[in-house]
Amino acid sequence: MKYTLLLLIQLYWRLVPEENRPRCLYKTDCSHKIYNVTKEEGFISGLKASLYRYKTCKRGYSVFQNPVTGKVQMILANNRMIPEELIADRYLNRL
Repeated sequence: MKYTLLLLIQLYWRLVPEENRPRCLYKTDCSHKIYNVTKEEGFISGLKASLYRYKTCKRGYSVFQNPVTGKVQMILANNRMIPEELIADRYLNRL
């Protein structure tokens, strides 16, 4: 199953041009993250990473500079907060 998932992701990369893929909120886009997790940790971990990204990488986010720490953060639609290091550059440039 692990290799089937890896093959499907590779097919996705070959068949869907980058400009037609959805834009990910994270610095490491969703397909690359899932591919790496699956390759390193196995099929079940890849499925968990896929489910997590599906739940969090969607509209309803907010990028802001934390007034206490001064660091840039993003609040996701599910109210989880991610640090600047994980946020895609295109969202950081909007500040």
